[in-house]
Amino acid sequence: MQMLTDPLALARNRARALAQPSPALFLHEDVLDEVKERLTEVNRSFTRVAIVTGFPDLWRAAFPQAQIVADSDVLTLEPQAHDLVIHAMALHWANDPVGQLIQCQRALQPDGLFIAALLGGQTLHELRACLAEAEAAVTGGLSPRVLPMAEIRDLGGLLQRAGFALPVADGFTRKAHYRDMFHLMQDLRAMGEGNALAARLRRPTARAVFAQAAQSYATAYPAPQGRITASFETIFLTGWAPHETQQKPLRPGSAAQRLADALGAPEITLPATKGEG
Repeated sequence: MQMLTDPLALARNRARALAQPSPALFLHEDVLDEVKERLTEVNRSFTRVAIVTGFPDLWRAAFPQAQIVADSDVLTLEPQAHDLVIHAMALHWANDPVGQLIQCQRALQPDGLFIAALLGGQTLHELRACLAEAEAAVTGGLSPRVLPMAEIRDLGGLLQRAGFALPVADGFTRKAHYRDMFHLMQDLRAMGEGNALAARLRRPTARAVFAQAAQSYATAYPAPQGRITASFETIFLTGWAPHETQQKPLRPGSAAQRLADALGAPEITLPATKGEG
């Protein structure tokens, strides 16, 4: 399997972020608040919780009884040991996201709940576009600089592939304002979200690339008071370990009432196409 992420670089980036006096964890705090809110809407108490995260202190403070699990390729989760598994802001760095989901599904008791939060495909689209344009103009080539993140429609399908019942994918986008592109890149380092791609450029980048990218960014994505806009899309994945008591979709053709009758609309029969009986 080709590695997308360099695990050593990712661990180093996170350690550097946490070593700062004020790490930029506002995205994690947003997710933590959202997860708590979603759990209040579930009419159930969870007593055997596992949390997969690269930032254990933040989540341990919120869920002191939970088992904290590092987001390595092989998760230290026992089969059917938990009634709730939270994958917290780490799945976008996974080299095998489906494998991560399958491991979480197997760790759940029947009818156990899974919640994942990760960065989605619209995250930092402004930075990605400006860096690519500038590097192509200055050097004539491109190098991987921003993590390629999945789209919400694709992530919903991954839940089904992993064997979850009642899968749901939804999300929201947060717009943040920065002084300039360099301020944004500084904040990404303080988040532990710097470039940890396995195929990243291993030599210094020409200053002209960053200078042109910063100028393009300020022009293309302005914000009030001379600042710039950066997008952070957070996607939530929710699914349940299968259980016989869960709702099942009806078989096609098993409806007791026609849709046209329910809507009070005339039913229109389409002519058969070639090849249909």
